[in-house]
Amino acid sequence: MSQTVDRALRILPLLAEGPANLEQVAARLGVHKSTALRLLRTLHEHGMVYRQQDQRYRLGTRLFALAQQAAENLDVREIAHPHLAALNERCGHTVHLAVYEDGEVLYIDKVESRYPVRMYSRIGKPVAITVAAVAKLLLADLPEPERRAVAERLDYPAYTARSTPNAAAYLDELATVREQGWATDFGGHEESINCIGAPVRGTDGRTVAACSVSAPNVVVGTAELLELLPLLRRTADAISAEYSGTTPPPLQKAKP
Repeated sequence: MSQTVDRALRILPLLAEGPANLEQVAARLGVHKSTALRLLRTLHEHGMVYRQQDQRYRLGTRLFALAQQAAENLDVREIAHPHLAALNERCGHTVHLAVYEDGEVLYIDKVESRYPVRMYSRIGKPVAITVAAVAKLLLADLPEPERRAVAERLDYPAYTARSTPNAAAYLDELATVREQGWATDFGGHEESINCIGAPVRGTDGRTVAACSVSAPNVVVGTAELLELLPLLRRTADAISAEYSGTTPPPLQKAKP
C-alpha cells in the first residue's frame, strides 16, 4: 500500500475517537506537521474530515453517507447463502435464515434437508414469532422498551404443550437468549420438530438476521442437535464477519 494512502487511512480511526488538532494527528502518525496538514487537507476536500472552528478535525459527513450507502446495499441473504449451504452440507439438516421486518420475522433463505422427512416452511413466510428460535434471537436484541412492547402485544397460540404461554414467559426466555447468544425451539411450534439458532450481527454488534438448523425428532434428538451448536455459531460468526467486513474465525475441518 502507498505510504501516503496508509497514513491518510490511519487518520480516520484516530478521528473516530474524537476531534484532534494538527499536532495530535502528526504525533499519532509520527510525521511532520506539514505532512499531516497535506493529508488532512486532501481528506477535507473529499468530505472525509471536517475542520471545526476551534481548528480541530473530526470525521466528515461524507464518510457517514458512504457508510450508510454501503450498509443499505449489503444483501445479507446473498452473503449468507454460501455459508448456509456449507452448513447444510456438513450437517444434512434444514437450514434457515430469517430477518425481523415490520413486526414480523420472515424466512429469507432456506436450504433443504437431505433426509426424506422435511419441514414445511417457505421463503417469505412469517415464522411463529412466539416460539421460533430465529424469532427469539431477533426480538431478544431489540432495545428493552421495544422488546417489552412487542412481547405484550403478541398473541400466544398454544401450538403444542411446549409453546410459550404468555408475555411474561416470553420476556424471560428472551432475556436468557440475549445473555447466552443462541436460542432453541424444542417442539414449541410442531411437536416433532426441533431447532437451534444463532445470530448474525452487523458492524455495530446488533443482530441483523438469524440462522438456524432444524430437524425432525425422528431423525435427530435434542441432545444430538445441540452438538451442532458450535458449528452453527461458527457459521453465524463467519456470515457476520463477511457482512461486517471483518476477519472471520477459522472453521474447523469436518469430521470424517
